Amino acid sequence: MANATGRPTAPLVLSEAEREYLERQVRKHRVARSLSERCRIILRCGEGVPSKVVADELGVHEHTVGKWRRRFLKDRLDGLLDEVRPGRPRTIDDDQIAAVIERTLRSTPSDATHWSIRSMAGATGFSHTTIRRIWNAFGLQPHRTETFKLSSDPLFVDKVRDIVGLYLSPPNRALVLSVDEKSQIQALDREQPVVPMMPGVPERRTHSYVRHGTTTLFAALDVASGFVIGKCYKRHRATEFLDFLKQIDASVPSDLDVHIVMDNYATHKISVRSIT
Repeated sequence: MANATGRPTAPLVLSEAEREYLERQVRKHRVARSLSERCRIILRCGEGVPSKVVADELGVHEHTVGKWRRRFLKDRLDGLLDEVRPGRPRTIDDDQIAAVIERTLRSTPSDATHWSIRSMAGATGFSHTTIRRIWNAFGLQPHRTETFKLSSDPLFVDKVRDIVGLYLSPPNRALVLSVDEKSQIQALDREQPVVPMMPGVPERRTHSYVRHGTTTLFAALDVASGFVIGKCYKRHRATEFLDFLKQIDASVPSDLDVHIVMDNYATHKISVRSIT
């Protein structure tokens, strides 16, 4: 009985420039997933891998591999791009979009600290949905700010390496704990007991509460296991921190060496000097 053979597959040969472009797109972090997937398909096909094997490797349908293979053979790299879809023509040109971006980056409104979508829409005459699309396309978020701090310590890099190395590769028979505290935690309680949930009725509690002062939580985190040693104190002093260190010592097996990572807070320094 003769073996059935399908339609012969046209060979796909990549030039050096095409291969470099495809590999560059695959390595990029900020590239559309669809384009990255298409580039992976063509790279594997260019290595002579059958379409069915490529589909299994990348988790796509074999017809998908065949589609992009045919489009690449016809139009080369341009065939991997999405075709222009029919719809309403653009009403904003590139210069107008560039002006919105420039205004967002280089100026602030006279009555606020940053632009909002509606204030930018009012200043430019575009709709707020248009401004939203422009900002989303270029990753602009004027309402968000982040802080940073550059250390002036000349040994900062060495210290970071020591601490990271301690976390990633601790010594044998050792326990590495990250220690810190959270102060000024308000101890609140409801004026009346919470009414438990019942069929058809959610849990209910009073909106008003009673203050019982503040408390400070001292905690030590075992990064490797996620286990936490914690204790609350009424005050936040070196005495309380020293007592917490003693609690850690009592909670840890005696055959383990304890390494503590903490910041340079004055309370910590005084407590460490008291121990030593």
